[in-house]
Amino acid sequence: MVNYVWLGMIVFGILVAGANGQVEVVTRAALEGADKAVKTSLNLIAIITFWLGIMKLAEAAGLVRALARLVRPVTRFLFPGVPPNHPAMGAIIMNLSANILGLGNAATPMGLIAMQELQKLNRGDPRTATSAMCTFLALNTSCITLIPTTIIGIRVMYGSTDPTAIVGTTIFATACGMTVAVIVDRMLRIFYGRQG
Repeated sequence: MVNYVWLGMIVFGILVAGANGQVEVVTRAALEGADKAVKTSLNLIAIITFWLGIMKLAEAAGLVRALARLVRPVTRFLFPGVPPNHPAMGAIIMNLSANILGLGNAATPMGLIAMQELQKLNRGDPRTATSAMCTFLALNTSCITLIPTTIIGIRVMYGSTDPTAIVGTTIFATACGMTVAVIVDRMLRIFYGRQG
């Protein structure tokens, strides 16, 4: 449906430009937009690559295992049906760590791995998500962000005088979102009687 909305807006814009005899404006806007998109993408690749490297170093240095031990009480509460040393737990922690650092793109591969590992624990219908999958999805989409690195990088690229001004509000907003997600997840587990 969204594709049709975008298509409609593009066609409408072209028709309006043509009716006003200014079709070159559409061409110029398309080329300028593509140029900005490529430049922004290349700059973001540098930011994401840097933080992915940091995450790999942390993993190689054993910090991920240390973090897993540190957050084990929380993960046991959130994921009671997942064994503590299961590969899903490591992938979940890596995904949440990337999200906490504001690296949503870097979190995606770990999120996919976590879901695959959680699926291996699924004893029921493979087309039905388990409680752990639902909890992970809620956390992944609403995770607290302590350092919004991607947004800060974009603000730096576009010349913001104070690119880190959004850190406080980002922490507050994402903390509220994650708190609500965990509470609603717990309530739905109780309502549907699915504790595992």
